[in-house]
Amino acid sequence: MLMEGSIIARAASDAQDRLLEADEPLAGLQERCGGQLPGTIAVPELLELVRKARRYGFRLARAVTAHDGGEVVTAWVEVEPQELGDGCQIVVRNWQTAPAPVEDTASAERRRTMIDRHVAELSAQLDPEQRVLSVTSEGAELVAVTEAMQTGFGRHWTEFLAPEKMTQQQPLHWRLLDGARVIVPGSRRSWKVALIPHMRPGFDPAGFELLLVSDTPSTGTVLAHEPIEPLLRRSLVGHDLAPVLRQPLSRIIANAETIRTRLAGPLPDAYAEYAGEIAGAGKLLLGLLEDLADLEVVETEGFSTAPDRVDLSELARQAAGILNVRAQEKGIVIEAPHPAEALPAVAEYRRVMQILLNLIGNAIRYSPENSQIWLRLEALGDRARIIVADQGPGLSLEEQGKIFDKFERLGRSGDGGSGLGLYISRSLARAMGGDLAVESAPGQGARFILDLPADAES
Repeated sequence: MLMEGSIIARAASDAQDRLLEADEPLAGLQERCGGQLPGTIAVPELLELVRKARRYGFRLARAVTAHDGGEVVTAWVEVEPQELGDGCQIVVRNWQTAPAPVEDTASAERRRTMIDRHVAELSAQLDPEQRVLSVTSEGAELVAVTEAMQTGFGRHWTEFLAPEKMTQQQPLHWRLLDGARVIVPGSRRSWKVALIPHMRPGFDPAGFELLLVSDTPSTGTVLAHEPIEPLLRRSLVGHDLAPVLRQPLSRIIANAETIRTRLAGPLPDAYAEYAGEIAGAGKLLLGLLEDLADLEVVETEGFSTAPDRVDLSELARQAAGILNVRAQEKGIVIEAPHPAEALPAVAEYRRVMQILLNLIGNAIRYSPENSQIWLRLEALGDRARIIVADQGPGLSLEEQGKIFDKFERLGRSGDGGSGLGLYISRSLARAMGGDLAVESAPGQGARFILDLPADAES
């Protein structure tokens, strides 16, 4: 039975968790949250409480929080399930309101970015000059433009996604292009781009994340075969599983992040933490899937890279810019080569970037907070060298001897790694005629050394 005492409002729901009737102020809250009477309960926390009470047949009571657009409402709600699962009686015993906090500009921008990432159908990493470094997409509708961008790394993104109604000479400042409508070849849908800068305090952006978003839903099918990326046929994982699993995993991560950041409305801290754990697990699975796909590529008989002339100094700055936000979350400073430095090498641009992102990402993961990571360049005759050094826990001689082994994690667990990143990175380095090594000592950090053929003609 429901407790006796001061009652502010009563309500009733049916077996489909629709609110059949409700007293004020609950009825008004239902409507301000976008619901109707009768209609599905529109207050997320109240809906969850009613569903649990009905399904399990138990009386439940707890505080419920809702955001109606202008105020934050907190109420104590008791829910009593009816016999045979025919719905619930709802009693509200306490009702408090407070003005909704005014969202500052930075919070609004973070919210917009999270929404764009959630609905984006193509994402790309750009360098400081807005040239394409990498690209991934979902759906058959974007195959052609994605393939064009993948074969055109180093070119400005507007060469592939032309802005509408812009007569100014390219390239434009990124702020003028953020939010611009663009033309996607072969698509009749309306599209826009969001440009998210990788900021460094006191400096211009070190790069950008480009998100392609449509405000009209897709009517096409998701590409579930023939992957866009590989030049070689990947077998079971890369060719058959990765394209099928990548999209649902990405959606799980995006939805969990939306819940964690409370984009859908107020949520107790415990549930936000659960959503964060789901997002973390999804990212781990997605990373493992990508690692397994890359593993199949590097172990394919006859695998080779596509060498080109690259500047390791520029690549190092771009990789540092891409990972700078993650480093800042731990108070870590990445010291990249000065823009005046240059170190020409002969290697495949995309593969060198992949190696550097892995090495810098590992350094961020295992370095203490408020530490530093250094990217250093050395010219050694016919070799061009880049060093990634950190202030992490360091490695013993035994650990150094096996750190490049396949699936080797040095006994670490729960760190989000697959044990494949360094194995793949060394395999790629050797496929480009170079090598990847480590120098370290316990308590003295680690230095990962990437050697590549120098560009003798530069």
